Amino acid sequence: MRKTLRLSVPLCVLALAAPLMAQDEEVPQDEIIVTGRGLDPALSSGIYATTTVEREQIVAAPSGRIEDVLRGVAGFQQFRRSDSRSSNPSAQGVTLRALGGNATSRALVLLDGVPLADPFFGYIPLSAIAPETLGQIRVTRGGGSGPFGAGALAGTIELESANPSASGPFLGNAAINSRAETEASGVLTQRLGRGFAVASGRWDRGQGFYTTPQDQRVPATARAAFDSWNAALRGVAPLTDEVEVQARVAAFRDTRTLRFEGADSLSEGQEASLRIVGRGAWQFDALAYVQARDFANIVISSTRFTPVLDQRRTPSTGIGGKFELRPPIAEGHDIRIGADYRRADGELQEDAISAFSGNITERRRAGGATANLGIFVEDDWQIGPVIINGGLRADRTSITGGFYRAVTPAGALVSELIAPDRSDWALSWRAGASFYATRRLDLRAAAYTGLRLPTLNELYRPFVVFPVVTEANAALENERLEGFEIGLDWQPVNALVLSLTAFDNKVENAIANVTIAPNLRQRQNLPAIEAQGIEAGLAAKLGTVSLDGALAWTDATVRGEGTSLALDGNRPPQTPEFSATLTLGWQPAAGWRVAGTLRHVSTQFEDDLETDRLAPATTLDAFLAAPLAGKLSLVLRGENLTGEEIVTRNQGGSIDLGVPRTFWLGLRYGF
Repeated sequence: MRKTLRLSVPLCVLALAAPLMAQDEEVPQDEIIVTGRGLDPALSSGIYATTTVEREQIVAAPSGRIEDVLRGVAGFQQFRRSDSRSSNPSAQGVTLRALGGNATSRALVLLDGVPLADPFFGYIPLSAIAPETLGQIRVTRGGGSGPFGAGALAGTIELESANPSASGPFLGNAAINSRAETEASGVLTQRLGRGFAVASGRWDRGQGFYTTPQDQRVPATARAAFDSWNAALRGVAPLTDEVEVQARVAAFRDTRTLRFEGADSLSEGQEASLRIVGRGAWQFDALAYVQARDFANIVISSTRFTPVLDQRRTPSTGIGGKFELRPPIAEGHDIRIGADYRRADGELQEDAISAFSGNITERRRAGGATANLGIFVEDDWQIGPVIINGGLRADRTSITGGFYRAVTPAGALVSELIAPDRSDWALSWRAGASFYATRRLDLRAAAYTGLRLPTLNELYRPFVVFPVVTEANAALENERLEGFEIGLDWQPVNALVLSLTAFDNKVENAIANVTIAPNLRQRQNLPAIEAQGIEAGLAAKLGTVSLDGALAWTDATVRGEGTSLALDGNRPPQTPEFSATLTLGWQPAAGWRVAGTLRHVSTQFEDDLETDRLAPATTLDAFLAAPLAGKLSLVLRGENLTGEEIVTRNQGGSIDLGVPRTFWLGLRYGF
């Protein structure tokens, strides 16, 4: 029997009182046979370091943001400590196990099976994910095979939409904070025969806070203003008693200002997916999706405070799909075979501007396409108290159409790169076993390999964060992971669950921004990033009191040679050695919730040479929910109650800060 570690994050979703949505004739709950989910997790999910976050925690983050929910998982890390209201979207890479080093995601993030990473940059559009629409999150740390396994270098984060019984006919949220910033969201669910449809929307806006410290502000300094919305429509219907179809369309738009007046960014996207799931004797999962994304950004000079770069557009498209079949061909075996495909293409369009005259000095375009076709087979074999897993995956990767071209406003060529097309085959595998030692103790061990393609951004887009120039590198090779881990899940008494994992992971050809001269960096393949560490989780419940915690200690080091020899032995940029979270909760009566969360992250470095230090930070968040009438509740929450100075960027002493002390007052209905 597999034990699931229950994590808890302080609850906080704002709410808006509203009448129930008018409905057609009610369908009895026991006749609703569709689930809106994919196939059940494989038996082998208990072999690997997996944490499941349930809905009651998902709709409960003090900030109301999905990244706050994920911070309660041991080993989860964003590229920067900023949340998705006060950072540049292109820096929103996520990873696990301290395997970061640049802003691209090394963890695979899926929503109902669809990869969420931006096709050009590889970042995760966090503001497009509404926590109130989710029913469960499953985080698997470590490399993996199987569907879309080519992106799961550091692990997989699977987001799953809520079903009608979890969301009810109407959910509403509204809140305002101490800076007069607002949040509002709604989820409408309509049962349609044996199926259902869900419409959701969310709008977040505000003046933001000053990310610049008081002693570094100038007249051009601006608050980190933000204005974002997302909307989605999802329908689920049965085709037969054992087969259901799931369709989803969604759109989002996010605008932000960072540090200076006029330093505005825009990210937006639209997507659609179709999924058919069969739950008969021959189970299958067939998925197809298409994504359209765009990104724009204006860079302001930090000395003259005028525009120096206009990234006018970065249109990109992602298409893909998968097919997984689970044939019942051997007793005691859970076999999965299938294939998946992903293709990303995009193009950067930007203008360099003179800080002195305001005239365009250079027009640039860059882009290309990457693709990955994977074929996989896996088998879970149960022999009494032992489950054995083995998986093999073959990937054909290709990088095509790559180019960079810069011309003068008159059209004269300044520089040009036409990258040769290339393709390759790669083999990945994973194997592991779990042993049900006693009724209260599970032991597990696993080894695995993984693969990640470089993004179009890493291959072809140079950028400047004054005074540092970072060059692209069209010759980047695929990253490869090798790793192993051992762990246990122990429940000494019914009220307490402990989880412990020790791991050793190595990313060969790790892509990083490598310093090659003063104020000059280039994206290069490092020989390796090595990470060894321990992850732990705790969940306890004593009557009305609960305690939930997670910690990760990681010794991560760069292996350098040649141009990267000076980095040998350094810690990767933006990588903490230690992080921990602890939540104490109290539910004195139905509908009530009081919780406090203490978080700590240790020292990090901004750069690869370890010259710019990010000080450790310890924060305290709090949450209070009190029922008012029926399904209407009052919600109070606080972020960074101690007013800790959270340094999120330090480039030669130029500092950016994270969220200051913030109080929220809100209502929620239907939760």
